[in-house]
Amino acid sequence: MSIKFHVVSFSFFQVGKLFFTMLNISPFFFFLLPLLIGNNRICVAVKTDFVGRNGTQFVLNGEQVYLNGFNAYWMMTTAADTASRGRITVTTALRQASVVGMNVARIWGFNEGDYIPLQISPGFYSEDVFKGLDFVVYEAGRFNIKLIISLVNNYEDYGGRKKYVEWAGLDEPDEFYTNSAVKQFYKNHVKAVLTRKNTITGRMYKDDPTIFSWELINEPRCNDSTGSTILQNWVKEMASFVKSIDSNHLLEIGLEGFYGESKPERTGYNPGSTVSTGTDFISNNQIPDIDFTTIHIYPDSWLPLQSARTGEQDTFVDRWIAAHIEDCETIIKKPLLITEFGKSSKYPGFSLEKRNKFFKRVYNVIYDSARTGGSCTGGVFWQLTTNRTGLLGDGYEVFMQEGPNTTAQLIAEQSSKLRNLKYPPLVTHSAE
Repeated sequence: MSIKFHVVSFSFFQVGKLFFTMLNISPFFFFLLPLLIGNNRICVAVKTDFVGRNGTQFVLNGEQVYLNGFNAYWMMTTAADTASRGRITVTTALRQASVVGMNVARIWGFNEGDYIPLQISPGFYSEDVFKGLDFVVYEAGRFNIKLIISLVNNYEDYGGRKKYVEWAGLDEPDEFYTNSAVKQFYKNHVKAVLTRKNTITGRMYKDDPTIFSWELINEPRCNDSTGSTILQNWVKEMASFVKSIDSNHLLEIGLEGFYGESKPERTGYNPGSTVSTGTDFISNNQIPDIDFTTIHIYPDSWLPLQSARTGEQDTFVDRWIAAHIEDCETIIKKPLLITEFGKSSKYPGFSLEKRNKFFKRVYNVIYDSARTGGSCTGGVFWQLTTNRTGLLGDGYEVFMQEGPNTTAQLIAEQSSKLRNLKYPPLVTHSAE
């Protein structure tokens, strides 16, 4: 279940703090008490430093939270490669991100692949790779960067659900969602990660406020004709399992944002090549144990190449974000994060100017939503690299230090704008 926040007014908090100070009691006990004001019960988070949600807003220690960040899927395996000074690379990236004000990173908490695997076989782990993840969590905390940690991949890269199916002696990747043995493999991995005791901090991951949220699966898809039912059932089961272990952290699915049969009129917003993925943005995110929603945006790969010349991509981006903001505010009533967006140098016509224009377009929509109290409160671009990790680049990589870096300047400006948004503490209804 999600943490429910009812935040008292600033003046009331100050009175309470003074009262407990006079009694020589820590004011943090103030957060532990149910308070009655008239007919309104005020409930506040028992645990501080963990990000929670209040309706469509993220909240940390009674204040609204806005996010500007980056993807860095490579961090765990890079940190595990100590022979090649991989940890210095991770530290460099986090430092560069911190300098431009970024406060969240999305990383992989899985690797069942052949190269530097975390999970070698079901239930058997490389301690060296786990120590790499320990280091990333520790370093992110030092730089005040929260982490979204994804728990498995939809794709074969880094193993993914296909590897889980192979471990069970099966052939069909969609059996990842339905086979009892495979589902147990996944649950075992979830438990192993969430209850991992960090060898540097001495704290279990489930108790570490550096972690912003868990992600069930990166970009889930199901080709089965009954895929929407299959995925809905899988998300319900796995979300409940995660929450049974960890009630401190938020949880999201890892969706790209494609609409399904729960609201057929919205399917027209889907890019044409991705209309049948088995996901349903609305019904999937209405599952109670899911705390916030996510979308991805890749107009270059989702739309025909000529769309860039006709302005169709810009129109799609505007409609795509606006539709999801509206649905989060009127139907789902949970926050929205854009957890992947980018423009690749591998597509014809790429230029730094065009990438910056795209970033600016996305950033402006996020800021306009945030400043007006809307559901979209942050964005996480794909992907941040250093000059070294750029060797693993996919065309989307953004370098923070490359001469006059206008993209880095844009990122810094967005961080500053979001950081300077000030709202009084909220007095609202329970989060769902």
